Amino acid sequence: MNGWISVVGAVVVMVILRDVFHTLWHPTRRGGLSRIVIMALWRLSARTGPRRRAAGIVGPLGMACVMAMWACGVALGWAVIYWPHMPEGFVFTSALEPAEHSRPVDALYVSLVMVGTLGLGDIAPAESWLRVVAPLEALVGFALLTATVSWVLGIFPSLARRRTLALRICHLRRAALTDEELNSDAGAAVLDALAGDVARVSVDFAQYPESYYFHDGTSGSALAPNIGYVAELTDRTGNSRHPRTRIASAVLAAALDDLATVLDERFLRTRGERPRILAAYARDHGVEAPHTDERE
Repeated sequence: MNGWISVVGAVVVMVILRDVFHTLWHPTRRGGLSRIVIMALWRLSARTGPRRRAAGIVGPLGMACVMAMWACGVALGWAVIYWPHMPEGFVFTSALEPAEHSRPVDALYVSLVMVGTLGLGDIAPAESWLRVVAPLEALVGFALLTATVSWVLGIFPSLARRRTLALRICHLRRAALTDEELNSDAGAAVLDALAGDVARVSVDFAQYPESYYFHDGTSGSALAPNIGYVAELTDRTGNSRHPRTRIASAVLAAALDDLATVLDERFLRTRGERPRILAAYARDHGVEAPHTDERE
């Protein structure tokens, strides 16, 4: 029976480690538990008031909850592994009575000491296999700490790229470029640079899906309500007589289609065409997109 209890603990640890792997390192970045946690917070934020107000904390809070879930899951899993083998499988200092320190809370204490690499030494594994398993927990705890720090540091460049694109679009709107200005070498260069920025944001949404749940800023400078203006530019320049502008417009339209595909497959599930997806993206972030046609 004790062996089966330890197996349950090992399964819990493996489930958590699988979620860490799929969230941080797998190319698809589709963590199961982490995705459920962040999406649940996002949906809850829609019921607590205006989306723009609540969305400001969903991303950071979601990542904090996921990291806490990983740490607690690993600690609890290893505690379940240790508990059936206490006190026989451990040695205690002279100040502790083994029979009085063999409860589940003591197993959790040992696990927390190991995962935190504290090395207090008042309770230490004695059986040979436990002396191997316990250092493994310390290695997992150290790896989990460095991985989560890298996760946090990695997401902010993606947010900066998205906000930069949003500001670039806002600048173009304020510039109010005419069709004549767009149908030129300079206009083609603008569209080409815009296509590159849109492509980078698409990759960021695919590689860092949790960035979707971060606040962009005010509605006037956020990506969600302004991305429709990029589609408007492709409509205006798609049949341009200027070859470079026409090519750049086609590339930009393809980049927008890729962005819409990523948004729909990962977050929105509208199964619609690009205009409908972009409109749903704006609504999901609590704003209406004035430049988005919702027709499929």
